[in-house]
Amino acid sequence: MVDSTQLAESKSIHRQTGKTFYYATRLLPERVRHPTYVLYAFFRVADEVVDNPDGGLSPTEQHERLIEIREAALGNEPTDDPVLEAFCEVRERYGIPDEEIEVFVDAMRTDIEKSRYETYDELESYMRGSAAAVGVMMSIVMETDDIDSALPKARRLGEAFQLTNFLRDVGEDIADRDRIYLPQSTLEACGADPADIERQIFTDELGAAIGREMKRAEELYREGVSGIKYLPSDCQLPVLTAAVLYADHHRLIRSHDNDTVTRTPSLGTLRKLALVAKTRLYWAWNDDPEAVFAKVSDVPMVEDDPTPRSRPGNPVPTG
Repeated sequence: MVDSTQLAESKSIHRQTGKTFYYATRLLPERVRHPTYVLYAFFRVADEVVDNPDGGLSPTEQHERLIEIREAALGNEPTDDPVLEAFCEVRERYGIPDEEIEVFVDAMRTDIEKSRYETYDELESYMRGSAAAVGVMMSIVMETDDIDSALPKARRLGEAFQLTNFLRDVGEDIADRDRIYLPQSTLEACGADPADIERQIFTDELGAAIGREMKRAEELYREGVSGIKYLPSDCQLPVLTAAVLYADHHRLIRSHDNDTVTRTPSLGTLRKLALVAKTRLYWAWNDDPEAVFAKVSDVPMVEDDPTPRSRPGNPVPTG
């Protein structure tokens, strides 16, 4: 069983490094909230090896450290790290498949060597480990009854969250990590020059590329949100709230003419609280995740249609 020290450490990591997701996590029932803190902390422990290598680790040392983390997480090697110990407990208790842990760590290892993506297919393959695996693990700890229906949608929602992060952090990723997650094929289609990202110079062409990938992310939100109904009833509102919070970055990006090369948009605390409250209000009126997401988020539920629609027979409040 995860002890209080391990839980406190995991919760602290989550609160400090995952502020947007933390707001939604607090809405989860305790049976899911506590293991979610542990999952998120595990993700961050692995991610920090490649994003902020302690003591300037070489690529070889980063690979070795990630292998150590993987083996400890799988229970193949002993560890005294409180987060990894807690993750082992969660993995065993909920039966998280080894494959999901392996593909996640493999994605982190990809970040050591790969910093550019030629096509979206390449990026999607990376996100299978770094984002989709997260959605799978979350669905498992929620103890979802209809897991076969939930998992494909959970993967898409995880990818939507990550793609939003990539679009929000274009300038930050190149400045801090020398990474460009916008596919080269998208840049070329829009006439954008990746060298402008490297110089942190925003152009209309880069704005068009970012806008194109936002549309792709919004399709992922539509697909992912449509699967929230398969989750346990006490988990649906928190996951919906997370989707609303992440998707609201698109509103911010558009308000700055898609410029995330020279600036990084960030949701303020008051905005987050307002979105949480608004989502809960609409949910109290109508607990259809797609209808509520259409009303509260900036993502149209029909592609290229800016007018959100509610389902017949499932009215949502106006105003």
